[in-house]
Amino acid sequence: MALRSIAVLLQDPVATFEYGVLCEVFGVDRVDDGVPAFDFRVVTEHPGRPLASEAGVRVAVEDGLDAAADVDLLAIPASESAHEPSEAVKAAVRDAVERGAWVLSVCSGAFTLAEAGVLDGRECTTHWRYTDRLAAAYPNLKVDPDVLYAHDGNVITSAGTAAGLDACMHLVRHELGATVANRIARRMVVSPHRDGGQRQFIDRPVPVTDADSLGPVLAFMLENLAETHTVAELAQYAAMSPRTFARRFGAETGTTPHQWLVDQRVLRAREMLEETDLPVEQIAREVGFGTAALLRHHFTKCTGLTPTVFRTRHRATA
Repeated sequence: MALRSIAVLLQDPVATFEYGVLCEVFGVDRVDDGVPAFDFRVVTEHPGRPLASEAGVRVAVEDGLDAAADVDLLAIPASESAHEPSEAVKAAVRDAVERGAWVLSVCSGAFTLAEAGVLDGRECTTHWRYTDRLAAAYPNLKVDPDVLYAHDGNVITSAGTAAGLDACMHLVRHELGATVANRIARRMVVSPHRDGGQRQFIDRPVPVTDADSLGPVLAFMLENLAETHTVAELAQYAAMSPRTFARRFGAETGTTPHQWLVDQRVLRAREMLEETDLPVEQIAREVGFGTAALLRHHFTKCTGLTPTVFRTRHRATA
């Protein structure tokens, strides 16, 4: 699989935010920033017929479904009609999956993939409002309601709104490497990925912003990953009692200080495995795990791969 040509398949009416996410990641020329040029296409079943949108504007599309027949990625944004796609749209989705292209849905676009039959037996997700409905309507699917996105084979499904951006950035990182993902993210002023201790391609959000009351202490922890941090010491840094700190930390990050550190150390190790030739033992020390054995334990638990296998696989794709 590769990632050079992208087709966004629009259905009437168009969800403008989800469509815009795909345009922003893949449709903007960032060659000057060192990002490879994408062949970006927008297709629909009936080209030339303006599509309505939830924002009250009309979207004119010139290319039909045939323009998506050879792309590396077919992306399906949300739409009210995503729940009942046409036979032609379903055929286009099946053809893309069968020939090994990437297929990615944003929000309720997952229903189009389910209707096409390409999610049977796969891990998948959609907006939290629709996960129960998706699971009930398609019992052969492995619906996970708690994740930002799910990656199973050559199919990626994302939850609502901004989770589509996380899924797109994940795909860019997977196919083009961390450097390209970081460059795109920097231009968009977003995080290149948001992790949280799930399997390799299923990530949860961990807010890390200066707007959070814990922003300074989170930044301190990130800048000193190799150091040992206790709750008492971190609470003192944040000018809180240990109990208040632990409660606030869970409320703002959705996890414990210990698990947050583990997640961030694994994330940093992923980047170093992709971008450097440093030995695993040295990476383990620099990210705060101390030994290769401890890094291997946490890395495998979080990603499903050993550091060595991860490096081999991702350095090859990058």
